[in-house]
Amino acid sequence: MNEKDNIKQKQLDAYRVIDNGEALTTNQGLRVEDDEHSLKVGPRGPTIMEDFHFREKMTHFDHERIPERVVHARGFGAHGEFELYESLAKYTKAKFLTDTSVRTPLFVRFSTVAGSRGSSDTVRDVRGFAVKFYTEEGNYDLVGNNMPVFFIQDAVKFPDFIHAVKPEPPNEIPQASSAHDTFWDFVGTNTETAHMIMWVMSGRALPRSFRMMEGFGVHTFRFINEQGKSHFVKFHWKPKLGVHSLVWDETQKVAGKDPDFNRRDLWNAIEQGNYPEFELGVQILKEEDEFSFDFDILDATKLWPEEMVPVQIVGKMTLNRNTDNFFAETEQVAFHVGHLVPGIDFTNDPLLQGRLFSYSDTQLLRLGGPNFAEIPINRPIAPVHNNQRDGMHRMTINPGQTSYHKNSLANNDPAQVPPNEGGYRHYEEKVEGRKIKARSNSFDDHFSQASMFWHSMSPIEQSQIVDAFRFELGKVMSKQVKQRVVDVFSQVAEELAERIAEGIGATPTKGVAAAPTAISPALSMMTKTKTAATRKVAVMLGTGYNTAEVQALLKALTAAKVTADIVAKTHAPVSGNDGTLIEPQQSLLTAASVLYDAVYVCGGKQGADELLSDVASAGFVREAFQHYKTIAAVGDGVRLLTAADAAHAVGSDEAQPIGVLLTGQENADAAFFTSFIEAIAQHRHWDRIPL
Repeated sequence: MNEKDNIKQKQLDAYRVIDNGEALTTNQGLRVEDDEHSLKVGPRGPTIMEDFHFREKMTHFDHERIPERVVHARGFGAHGEFELYESLAKYTKAKFLTDTSVRTPLFVRFSTVAGSRGSSDTVRDVRGFAVKFYTEEGNYDLVGNNMPVFFIQDAVKFPDFIHAVKPEPPNEIPQASSAHDTFWDFVGTNTETAHMIMWVMSGRALPRSFRMMEGFGVHTFRFINEQGKSHFVKFHWKPKLGVHSLVWDETQKVAGKDPDFNRRDLWNAIEQGNYPEFELGVQILKEEDEFSFDFDILDATKLWPEEMVPVQIVGKMTLNRNTDNFFAETEQVAFHVGHLVPGIDFTNDPLLQGRLFSYSDTQLLRLGGPNFAEIPINRPIAPVHNNQRDGMHRMTINPGQTSYHKNSLANNDPAQVPPNEGGYRHYEEKVEGRKIKARSNSFDDHFSQASMFWHSMSPIEQSQIVDAFRFELGKVMSKQVKQRVVDVFSQVAEELAERIAEGIGATPTKGVAAAPTAISPALSMMTKTKTAATRKVAVMLGTGYNTAEVQALLKALTAAKVTADIVAKTHAPVSGNDGTLIEPQQSLLTAASVLYDAVYVCGGKQGADELLSDVASAGFVREAFQHYKTIAAVGDGVRLLTAADAAHAVGSDEAQPIGVLLTGQENADAAFFTSFIEAIAQHRHWDRIPL
């Protein structure tokens, strides 16, 4: 990274304070002799208010928390950079999208939507996907989600939607869950939600990792080039690792075993040098094609099918540095859809227009006033000169007599940018019409794309969607709400409504389903990239394991960029067949199969006996089997699978379960390791017959 590319890092360095080897001081710089005792009248007497150090320390502690975000409260961030593959000068004058020699520093925050800061990572929910580009023209915020559409069409309904999905007012239950009456009452009475609900009931709402989910700008934006010509654009982030999900039973167990599962996964990947990569894609439409579809391109509940409007891959984002301080960076970062650069502008999307007000208002409350842009993580790398002064937490000292425009006392500085020098100019769109509270008739279709989504899914994905509906509606107490939801989704697909109704005791409605606009294979996660890279494997072993085999296995996994944890009965070092000791990372007490993508059980009679002496070992394997994960066993290790009912005995005439690799030999070879890694890359073995 050259000096110019590193400018944001250098800016943050100016605010980084290293405490190592330094004396303890007050906030005023006074060196503190005693930080263990408050000032008292005698050793057992009352504390006296004269102790200014105690008062300062306690006051700071009492005010350490700021209001959490109303939505997207639970988030996790990382630093990175963006590189452009090809110039988009044909469409936009935004410099970071036209100059391929520049690497743009950025900060990304991933988040859940409904839950509080203390909720779990793995709840069924939309995931926020917000990117702050620190460009030489100012900060550009691409604030999106991991789903390309939204629940509502007009921002005026956003408070209603959030009130419905949040915990219910009488008892503040349930936390971080949409499986309750008020949410589904909203769905049943606001049919524009139908398309988004299909996404939320799919595996897209249960990402395996922040690194394995797509991102979308959701709204339709404008590109404007140097000639002033406009094109409509939608933004996409495509993960290089593919798009993969957890399964529902797994997410609930992960929430108990490790509520920070997705956070820890991202942090560890970056620390290990497995930098997450996402390619930036754009869908571009000419202005004259605005009305060429059977849906309104400004409707945020609709997507542009990739088969109709191809996604052009134009660049790559790499996340390569973790935060130094979660609060100072991730918690204080302030995103805003109104943070634009020349060459990018809004459209008349009514949901987008409303967000322009909401974001500013939120930051004013959370971050203490209008100077939130001066917080280090929010500072642009572009120089800032304006007449905005004062306010809470002002961090800039502006000398001079004038703080207004126009002025003669300071030569009218800071001055407006001449038209030919690249200042921001809004697109000159001709607008006319009466003031009216209404929505265009082109927004009336609420079901055709929801139907397209359903019919684009594989049978496995359709079953998961049905199960999700059954679980969520199974938590709803009102029979009336349940029935209304079934009635609504009978307009998406009759089969879907029938299967939902069967599971919740409702009555399906016949003959009203919308015809899908098309089938879009791009919507299915089954069509996405599959790789074993950065997956996590539990290597289960006991005393007497074959040292050479385990060393060869770990070498093969490392070469494939697969992470491995040694899991044994306890944390005590385990001796191999040649006396070599290996230190387990986890024990059967601290590990769980839901925290891994695959399981490998080593051979050796003594080791197998050792593992089988703890009933948790069979449960570990059985759970991995039930979650469709790759399982491999060598020699006597097969006994562990047999005890778990996860595999038939070697030599049996019965068929071997899909994704279960067995070898009756006491040692595995390189070919076996290769087969294991190839199986891990499949993510899940959905065709496996469950126990």
